[in-house]
Amino acid sequence: MKNSIVITLLIVAGILNAQTDKELAQTFITKEKIESHLYFLAGDEMLGRETGTREELIAAQYLATQLHSYGVQQVPGADGYFQQVPMIKTIPPSMAKLKVNENELPKFVAVNGGNISYNGKAVYLSYGLEADYSGKDVKGKVVYLKGGSETAQSAQEQFQLMEQKRAIAKKMGAKAVVEFLAINPMIWNYIEHAYSETIISLKSDNEDEDEFNYMIALDNDGETANKLSMEQNNEAEITISGSKKEEFNARNVVAMVEGTDPKLKEEFIIYSGHYDHVGVGKPDATGDSIYNGARDNVVGITTVLSMAENLAKYPTKRSALFILFTGEEKGLLGSNYYVNNPLIPQKQTVFCFNSDNAGYNDTSKVTIVGLGRTTAEQDIKVAASAFGLDAIDDPAPEQNLFDRSDNVHFAAAGVPAPTFSMGFTSFSGKLTETYHQPSDNPDTVDYDYLVNFFKSYVLAGRLIANNPVTPFWVSGDKYEAAGKELYQK
Repeated sequence: MKNSIVITLLIVAGILNAQTDKELAQTFITKEKIESHLYFLAGDEMLGRETGTREELIAAQYLATQLHSYGVQQVPGADGYFQQVPMIKTIPPSMAKLKVNENELPKFVAVNGGNISYNGKAVYLSYGLEADYSGKDVKGKVVYLKGGSETAQSAQEQFQLMEQKRAIAKKMGAKAVVEFLAINPMIWNYIEHAYSETIISLKSDNEDEDEFNYMIALDNDGETANKLSMEQNNEAEITISGSKKEEFNARNVVAMVEGTDPKLKEEFIIYSGHYDHVGVGKPDATGDSIYNGARDNVVGITTVLSMAENLAKYPTKRSALFILFTGEEKGLLGSNYYVNNPLIPQKQTVFCFNSDNAGYNDTSKVTIVGLGRTTAEQDIKVAASAFGLDAIDDPAPEQNLFDRSDNVHFAAAGVPAPTFSMGFTSFSGKLTETYHQPSDNPDTVDYDYLVNFFKSYVLAGRLIANNPVTPFWVSGDKYEAAGKELYQK
């Protein structure tokens, strides 16, 4: 009898706390405020906020100014409201030529390395794995390889082996590597396009690793590799010129609010989203070439701003860390840098509540990618329901969305990290009409829906941060082991 009374009291207390948090969650959120963020950050003047541009820096300054106006604190170790993220811009060569035994190959790209001029011996080494170098002298010579291995032949598998092959060739003293890929020409077109554009990457502590020349060439049916395997003496002539590298600093925007509970304030909930987008690109049918990224991801960073403004006034028991990432569209760069250079010890960050969006096609829902993967599921569902929305899990697992946003770096480190997104029931329809398109403008967004969307996120964050039980991965999740190691469970 006594136990049942205690349980009843706890349930009643939980309901009362949820009601109080609901009232607090909607305090500052208005349609006018949401519109002001979207129309500024996703306006044409911002030119799509591409990483490394002046406009992205303006966006970062705008976000820092907003956070300062809310009264949130700077994070110890940060540069004001910024974490400087060292990056490199690699400008593609103006001229690239590859001859294999006097035959010029039109379909090749440089994956790594800078300018090179070579005319001399080449050695064919099958797949280029460790055993293939046995008895071969490759010092100062170009190495020819065929893609993948005997058991790895898909395009993805071939790419996954490249780093290993490059390390082996460099260790053996090779001058450069040319790898011949037998892959679908359509996939090759995507690869060729990607490497013919300027590439943004994180600055490595071992930049000399990137100076080793590694090239790939299309070899439709493996014919070129087969011919090379039968030749006793192979030659290579390679000329790459005009390639340049420029170092610069991008910025993660960071801030914090200390929690109110003497013990739980040592635990941090991260509220995150990325503020970069893809810039200016191919014009659409209307002639618009500015990819404004209102949904992707000004909506996401406005979600985080709403949380920051709320917690600055009404802090929760756990502390809050707000991170607005740079470089997500360039390969999750800002989050990658933060996880490897955390401003708060990683073991103190017990949850990452990321917000990222492709778009939406159902305004009765919020979609949480990874909803059922953490113990915070119920808090998120309760929060959405409080504002008339239905919280659903990822309806498009084939898109691998969990691993395509900034949350994945935290997950890999062990931190439970779902992504809060606008409602979609499939990765199709209205969603794909605006995803990475110039039509993703602030004047095409449903602001009435966004009001409830933001309120749901803020309430969910409050419930998670006030819950006496620390959130964690559900049993059996692929990141559970990493979480146990991180938190020494």
